[in-house]
Amino acid sequence: MSRPRPPLKIVLPPDDVSAPFGVQDQDQAAPAASATQRIVDAIVNAIADRRLMPGTKLSEQKIGDIFKVSRTVVRQAFNQLSRDRLVVLEPARGAFVATPTAEEARDVFEVREILETAVTKQLCATITDEQIRQLREHLERERAAVTGAQVSGRTRLLADFHIVLAQMLGNGVLVQMLGELLTRSSLIALMRQSSQSAEESHDEHVAIVDAFERRDAKAAVRLVGKHLANVQHNLNLDPQRVDLAEILKR
Repeated sequence: MSRPRPPLKIVLPPDDVSAPFGVQDQDQAAPAASATQRIVDAIVNAIADRRLMPGTKLSEQKIGDIFKVSRTVVRQAFNQLSRDRLVVLEPARGAFVATPTAEEARDVFEVREILETAVTKQLCATITDEQIRQLREHLERERAAVTGAQVSGRTRLLADFHIVLAQMLGNGVLVQMLGELLTRSSLIALMRQSSQSAEESHDEHVAIVDAFERRDAKAAVRLVGKHLANVQHNLNLDPQRVDLAEILKR
C-alpha cells in the first residue's frame, strides 16, 4: 500500500529576497520560456528553503493557476526539473518532488567533495583580502541566522557559503553545478537529516575561512572534507535493522 503524498503547497519567496544557490528572479511579464523558468525557480527555491517536501505531488493544473500559464508551460518546467533529478515523472500518475535514495545521497556528497576540494585549492591560491572580508560578512549573517528562529533563512545562508566560495573563482558553470548539487542536498536533508547542529556547521565555516586567511591550502582542504563528512554523518543513510522478535516479545 503506497504512502499518502503530502499536498502541494508552494510558497513563493518575497520580491526583495534573493533566490538561493545562484537562482535569479524572472520578469513576471516574460514570454513562455521565462514563464517556464519562473516555475522552475519557484520549485527549486521551495525545495532549497525546505518548504516543499520530498514526495509532494505537483499538479499541472494547480501550478498553472498559480502562475497563470498553460499546462504545457508547466509540463516544460517539470521536464527541466526531471532532468535535474529534482522531480520524478511517473506515467499515468503525474509529477512528484524526488525522493532521493541513500545511494543517491552518497553519490551527491561524493561529487560535492570532489568539486569543493578543487574550489578550495584554487581559491586559496588566489583569494584576496577583500574576498576574506566578504566571507567574514557572510559568516556574521550566518551567526545571526543560526541564533534566530527562521529555519529557512539559516538553511539558505549555510548552503550559500559554499556557493560564495565558487563565485569567487568567477566560473559560472561551476557555480551552477554546485548549486544543483546543493539543492539535491536539501532534498536529502529533508528526508534524512538527524539532529545536526546548525551552529556546528557555522563553526566549521569559520575554521575554513580562518585557513583561507592564512592561505593554508592544506588545512582548508582538510577542513572542507571534514565539514562535508560531518554533514553526511548526520544524515540517516543507514536505517537501523528491525528485530521483530525483540519488538514483539516486549
